[in-house]
Amino acid sequence: MTVMVDVSAPEGPPTRSRTRTWAVVVAACTGQFLVVLDVSVVNVALPSMRTDLALSVSGLQWVVNAYSIAFAGFMLLGGRAADIYGRKRMFLTGLGLFTAASLAGGLAQEGWQLLAARAGQGLGAAVLSPATLTILTAAVPEGPARTKAIGTWMAVGAGGGAAGGLIGGILTDALSWRWVLLINVPVGALVLVGAALWLAEGRAGDRRRVDLAGAVLVTVGLATVAYGIVQTEAAGWSAPETLVPLLGGLALLGLFVLVEARTAAPLMPLRVLGVRAVSSANVSMLLMGSATFCMWYFMTVYAQNVLGYTPLKAGLALMPTSAAVVLGSTAAPRLMARIGAKSLAVTGVLVAAAGFGWQSTMGPDGAYLTAICLPGVLMMAGAGLASTPLATLATSGAAPGDAGLVSGLVNTSRTMGGALGLAVLSTVAAARTGGSTGAAEVTAGYALAFRTATVVLLVGAAMMLVWLPRRTGRQGRASAPMAGSAEKRTDATTARSLDRSG
Repeated sequence: MTVMVDVSAPEGPPTRSRTRTWAVVVAACTGQFLVVLDVSVVNVALPSMRTDLALSVSGLQWVVNAYSIAFAGFMLLGGRAADIYGRKRMFLTGLGLFTAASLAGGLAQEGWQLLAARAGQGLGAAVLSPATLTILTAAVPEGPARTKAIGTWMAVGAGGGAAGGLIGGILTDALSWRWVLLINVPVGALVLVGAALWLAEGRAGDRRRVDLAGAVLVTVGLATVAYGIVQTEAAGWSAPETLVPLLGGLALLGLFVLVEARTAAPLMPLRVLGVRAVSSANVSMLLMGSATFCMWYFMTVYAQNVLGYTPLKAGLALMPTSAAVVLGSTAAPRLMARIGAKSLAVTGVLVAAAGFGWQSTMGPDGAYLTAICLPGVLMMAGAGLASTPLATLATSGAAPGDAGLVSGLVNTSRTMGGALGLAVLSTVAAARTGGSTGAAEVTAGYALAFRTATVVLLVGAAMMLVWLPRRTGRQGRASAPMAGSAEKRTDATTARSLDRSG
């Protein structure tokens, strides 16, 4: 049972109570907007960052990966900490760390300072993001009001990702790249003050210790593996500079599994992965994220470094792509009711693969419509169509007590897949480019990365056909296929629920 203790003020009349409730909704949604925005807002500023701070190509990708790996690695820990130590306390802690790290990143004078600040942002986001939803659901009574609040929270999160390119382009062009980070400071400070005054404290009554060792092991292990992959560009696969971090990272991940199997309160209970729907959907999400996450990075540097777009023009150029992922996600619940979750997930991945294949034909003098807009729309519409059914299959296949954990695991799989995918595909592109700065060679490297991502998505679609369960719900735990009509009835119920909540 959740125990809420209002630490701000005695309960007032209904009008004041409604005002307080929507102040909580605004604070939670603003926090989530900042977290999602910072995944994408830096993309259009990357060329400017590289010029100003003399970053290498590998250093440039770590501006993205430092945030993503810290965010994904500590997200499950952040959710557990909110239940144990208090949601308001963790919201303020996460937002405070995120805001301070944004200030440090905006003032960075060296590349390593920027990367350290981005990792700090990711850690703050991992604490902040889970607290935003738990605070919101605790503050709003169950029923239409909560449905509306959750729908607002989801829309704001999607809007943050979609608006990142445009906001980053405007700030970089009008001011400088530093403001894509500094803009978080005044917004974060205002929300901190409002949250301190208006939010109520609460916790789930769970006083078990947090699995800090597990969180550190999985985060450092994955970061070390990603670093080893990046090293292959300069040193090759057999060099000590590559093998040491790769093997060391794998050893840390193995130690993480051992710790999770032995600890009394694991960050990631291994029994959850024994459920077919959970394991198959998460592996599918990781593979899809490894390809689709990288699209923003390569499309942005291609538009600016090869086609000569300004940061603002690049942000505007990617707006149809951003809208496509929102439209795909919005259409997914209705389509699930017609063709089923598994069928829609596979279809979405195939649509995305078609877009990646088209993008791999890019040239150094490509036209906007055929070299950026239409392939990008296909890539992200497919990703939007596939994400909702995969998340639905994962969460509906888990026991009721594991639903929150599995939801966090889905987000972790997608984000961490994106970070590792960026490391791999950037290395593929750099190997093809061979150090050349000519537009034709650079474009050829990007094209090879998109072809590689196409293969990954096609392999993922084939795996999903074989491994994903045919129906959602607790029945999805069974490995035996069910009749198509039963699948569609179950998926229709889930889709209608999602549609109402979204």
